[in-house]
Amino acid sequence: MLTFYYNAAPNPLKVALLLEELGLPYDIVPVDGRKGEQFAPAFLAINPNGKLPAIVDGDTTVFDSNAILLYLAEKTGKFLPPAGDAARGQLLSWLMFVASGIGPYSGQAVHFRHFTPEPIPYAINRYTHEVMRHWGIVEARLAAQPYMLGDTYTIVDMAAWGWARMLPFVIGPDVFATLPNVKRLLDEITARPAAIRAEAIKSRFTFKTEMDEEARRFMFPQNANLPA
Repeated sequence: MLTFYYNAAPNPLKVALLLEELGLPYDIVPVDGRKGEQFAPAFLAINPNGKLPAIVDGDTTVFDSNAILLYLAEKTGKFLPPAGDAARGQLLSWLMFVASGIGPYSGQAVHFRHFTPEPIPYAINRYTHEVMRHWGIVEARLAAQPYMLGDTYTIVDMAAWGWARMLPFVIGPDVFATLPNVKRLLDEITARPAAIRAEAIKSRFTFKTEMDEEARRFMFPQNANLPA
């Protein structure tokens, strides 16, 4: 039985979506970041970086959401072009685009817009600009075709969906006015039965919601020694 280490953040949700699309049986182990459970020795043995998600599949351990998407898609032969197909290069390129661009810049935008001890206009401007620049590239691609790889729904679309859901929080409530095709894809995926089941997973668990001193210490350890 595959074990899925989970919390309700965007990256674990991508993996939950693929697991549900594939119909694979799996056990869930919730890991509450605001309680510091990601730094427990047992979890660090699975992911030394102390981040979610991660999976253990028999003797195989995989961490980082996009690595997990690729591993599961290759294992099952679903939601990706076959090996040797020219589209496989496109899939890898766009999957890494999400991993190296959309995810990190979105995370930094959230941090500087919502969680810094004091506002830093330069940082807010930089990360907001980069988020919108990356999503503008996605928007242009989706304006010309239904999915990121053309006519076929793949793990790239799932990877983008995880963060697209959060765009109003990342940027602001009017963000989709300039990203109508991103919104189209978001709505289409969100309506899929697998996505509905993936979203429902969070209702099975209770995660800490307060951003109190304990949560800040675990989420933002770089601020631990700052003066109050």
